[in-house]
Amino acid sequence: MTDLKNIAQNFQLEAEIENVKPLGEGFINDTFIITTQNNGPKYILQRKNKNIFSPIPAMMENIQKVCTHIKKKVADAGGDPLREAMTIIPTKDEKLYFLDNEEEYWAVCLFIEDTIAYEAAETPELAYAGGKGIGKFQSLVADLKEPLVNILPGFHDIRYRFKQWDEVLAKDPVARKAEVSEEILWIESRKAEMLKFWELVENGEIPTRISHNDTKINNILFDKKGEVLCVIDLDTVLSSTVLNDFGDAMRFYTNTGLEDDENLDNVSMDMEIFKAFAKGYLEETVSFLSPKEIEYLAFSARYITYEQVLRFLMDYIDGDNYYKTKSPDHNLVRARAQYKLLQSMEAQFAEMENFVKSHVAELQN
Repeated sequence: MTDLKNIAQNFQLEAEIENVKPLGEGFINDTFIITTQNNGPKYILQRKNKNIFSPIPAMMENIQKVCTHIKKKVADAGGDPLREAMTIIPTKDEKLYFLDNEEEYWAVCLFIEDTIAYEAAETPELAYAGGKGIGKFQSLVADLKEPLVNILPGFHDIRYRFKQWDEVLAKDPVARKAEVSEEILWIESRKAEMLKFWELVENGEIPTRISHNDTKINNILFDKKGEVLCVIDLDTVLSSTVLNDFGDAMRFYTNTGLEDDENLDNVSMDMEIFKAFAKGYLEETVSFLSPKEIEYLAFSARYITYEQVLRFLMDYIDGDNYYKTKSPDHNLVRARAQYKLLQSMEAQFAEMENFVKSHVAELQN
């Protein structure tokens, strides 16, 4: 059994450790909270998942670059860098991570006290706040020019996903392809449209910027007044299109059902949530987004949701090797639920685009 206290003692903590206890149920990393004696600072200790993020040292360098940049911007604006940005705590030998005897990677950051985190954006008001949170993060790093290491190759790259898709269809390793012929047509019929969008990213018409890539609302910390403090969980920061962040947020925020809802009548895109998030987001980002990014902002919701339909369906055909499943058809259930969400987005797409255009016009006047 891992001696968590012994692991934590390798970091430059400001006080003696009192205890180390599990915190939450992370899907990727194992997370713990460190309390220190005499009401000293608290810290977050994480065992980083080396099976997903590779290489971990480069990932930690990415995080440090982003945090250092944000801290300077916050300080220059008269804010509090310890509350408005993550603070990475180095090891006693000045590294950003500790490698234990079992080749596991550990990292520590300062715990930010007196904050609120939400698990879901169930009201337009929360969606608006979430949009401002992601928009504020993107605005703070919009002028960060230092390159980041790509620790998730192929992430949101639909050309890469289609290559995987074609290989899985050709192999059909567990003979499931025949039973999902209709679902395969969902993917194939939209292939050209999705590649056309991605070509704009590849050729630079849609610029590459720093993006977060995990924009669930529980990755935004708010103060007790409900104001955005900072965005956390920066393991996935990459140089990509910021439209991925908007699209992924819309996939999470606007779904009236569950990601794996078996009752498809529950699933649709909530237009009021879309508008609220987009409003908050654009208030923070309209100053630096290019016309082409604004043009494709609404489409990014369809793009990311489509990609997720593809990935769930592909994993089902492949024999469920990537996502954890609770039943033999779990990935198929997920694919169908996400497809229902995609269809709802497609049906409301004109209204989505019109709202973005009209709100941008308001902000620019």
